[in-house]
Amino acid sequence: MAEEIAKTASSASAVLRSLSNESRVTALQRVHDSLKQGKEEILAANKLDLEEAEKTNLPGPIIKRLDLGKGDKFDTMLQGILDVAALPDPIGRITFANKLDDNLELYRITCPIGVILAIFESRPEVIANIASLAIKSANAVILKGGKESLHTFSIISKLVRQALAESEIPSGAVQLVESRSDVADLLSQDKYIDLVIPRGSNALVRSIQSNTKIPVLGHADGLCSVYINDDADIEMASRIVIDSKTNYVAACNAMEALLVQRSALTTVFPPVATALLNAGVTLKVPPEVAVILKSANVTETETAKIVPSSVIDYETEFLSMICVVVPVDDVDAAIKHINTHSSKHTDSIVTSSEAIAQKFLRGVDSSGVFWNCSTRFADGFRYGFGTEVGISTSKIHARGPVGLEGLTCYQYQLRGTGQVASDYVGAGGSKEFKHEKIAF
Repeated sequence: MAEEIAKTASSASAVLRSLSNESRVTALQRVHDSLKQGKEEILAANKLDLEEAEKTNLPGPIIKRLDLGKGDKFDTMLQGILDVAALPDPIGRITFANKLDDNLELYRITCPIGVILAIFESRPEVIANIASLAIKSANAVILKGGKESLHTFSIISKLVRQALAESEIPSGAVQLVESRSDVADLLSQDKYIDLVIPRGSNALVRSIQSNTKIPVLGHADGLCSVYINDDADIEMASRIVIDSKTNYVAACNAMEALLVQRSALTTVFPPVATALLNAGVTLKVPPEVAVILKSANVTETETAKIVPSSVIDYETEFLSMICVVVPVDDVDAAIKHINTHSSKHTDSIVTSSEAIAQKFLRGVDSSGVFWNCSTRFADGFRYGFGTEVGISTSKIHARGPVGLEGLTCYQYQLRGTGQVASDYVGAGGSKEFKHEKIAF
């Protein structure tokens, strides 16, 4: 079964890569319209998933991710499809051109990766996100959602299939699987599947990485930090920290650690700590910080406490209204701490000094490094990618929010008029290569 799914996707990929951008955009418009018209049906299914999640006592962060009707999440999902459709065609772009000799020209051209296996938990909108990016980038995709979003997943997948059936996209270009056993078998299909993208818990990502030969693109944790330098503006620091922590606590780009320069502990930090506590965030602090907060009359609230921290907290993804406070001597110490304990996702500095900011931006080894802004901006939609298939903390191929560009690779095309290598130096001949750049 799994081999047949993978073979079908591979065959569809060969057809999809030859379709025009116009054909792919038309298909995306149909997907958008189908999901928009089916909103009531989708949200009704989503309500069933939420009710079952509550009954089975799933963790709060998972339930928040599962809720497709919260705020503007559904509309954002739809807009993401249109945004992706409107982006320039990522396929067929020339990224390098070199004249080897007269009438012998080398071009590096962007092309699809091929077949992508996307496995995700909780977030039902990921179906639309990944399917739209895959179609636009001419990749075939196999999607597997989590059991907690089964009702929503089933309705969205039905509507997506119906929409694509009315387009030029081959039927096997977007396939959806529900069985866990199918996933285990698909992970062995390295002959047909080119890339695996997991979106979900640390356990899910690590399990996939350990059980496949197929390259895996993703991240296991979202250990994001904000560092406050002693010259930071108090109001700015408070706004950035509050947004980074509380805007969406279940997100992988939410702040989990607040680093504070020791010289700022008695000046900038107390008002920031008060703002966090008033927002309902419990602070895990070492003894020296607890003493300072007490002397500054910073007090707990009914819902937010000041509790002792431990070293374990440095590498804990709380995904809730909790953050650890870490005092550091200076920006160098902050960089060292982040590079030691973070997951290389996203980290931000709040400072009025460009020199200190530049040191932080260059020194922190994360996929996103920010200056005077919230970590919550680490997102494909906010970056202008339309949407994303996920965040990559890898250093190979794609890093950070992965949009269209991250779903392409390249091939070399050499265009000649009958030349053979044996005429040239290095292969037995005497002709020299010209190796002249070609403008493109």
